[in-house]
Amino acid sequence: MAKQKFREGPNGPYPVPDSYGTKVFVAGVAIVAAVGGGTAAGIGGAASVGSGAAAALPGNLAGGVADSLPGRGLETRKAEGKKSAKRGRKDETFSRFKLIQLKQAAKHEIDCLLNSTGRVRDYLAEHRCASLDRNIFAVGDGHGNAAVISVARVGFPKKSDAEGCEKVEEVQGSGDIKPLGAALLGLDGVKFSGHHFQSRVDGRAMVIAETETVAGKVDSGTLDALADVAVWFPKL
Repeated sequence: MAKQKFREGPNGPYPVPDSYGTKVFVAGVAIVAAVGGGTAAGIGGAASVGSGAAAALPGNLAGGVADSLPGRGLETRKAEGKKSAKRGRKDETFSRFKLIQLKQAAKHEIDCLLNSTGRVRDYLAEHRCASLDRNIFAVGDGHGNAAVISVARVGFPKKSDAEGCEKVEEVQGSGDIKPLGAALLGLDGVKFSGHHFQSRVDGRAMVIAETETVAGKVDSGTLDALADVAVWFPKL
C-alpha cells in the first residue's frame, strides 16, 4: 500500500481516509501508469482511452507488450519490481507490471523554493536544498491503457534535513514539491489525486513518487504498487 497521508488537527496529525478529497498537483514528479487487459496487474474491464492520450501516446496501441512475470499476482510483481527499480533497470521494472515506457521527461534544478508550495516551501526556506531532480514517465500496456509516474528527488546537505522534509511532505495539505508537468509528455490536464503516493529518505535525499491513470482503467492497488516501486529508482 502507499504511505498513509495525514492532516493537521487540533491534537496533532490524523490519518486521512481514501475518500477524503483530492490533493492536486499542477506540476512535479509523478508516475502515470496504465495497465490493461485482464487481472495480471490488477486491471479489469475494457479500456476507455481519451483521444488526447491516444494521440500523445501512439506507441500504446501497438500491442505485443511482454509480461516478464506471467501468471503472477500483484504482490509478487511489486516485490520483483522493487528489486529491478533498486538496480535502476526501468524497462525491467515496468515489464514486471506488463508495461512499457512510452515517454519520459527529466529536469535537474537547484531552486527548490520556486518548485515547492505551502509548508514544504517554508521548510525549504529554513533548510537549504542542494539539488532537485524531477522525472515523469508515461507507461502503457500496448492496448490503450496508460498511466503517468512522477518521481522527485530533493538533495540536502544533511540526512536529518531530508528526514524533516519527508515528515512535512507526508501531511495532507502541507504543500508539495511540484511534479513535472505531464504536458511535457504531450498529456495536458493530468492531475494527481495524492492517493497513490510513496516517499522515502535515501541518504541525504528525500524521494517522492506518485501515480495516476491517464487512459483506460487502473485499480488503486496497482497505482499504489507502482508508486511503492518507483520510489526506489536511484538518481536518474
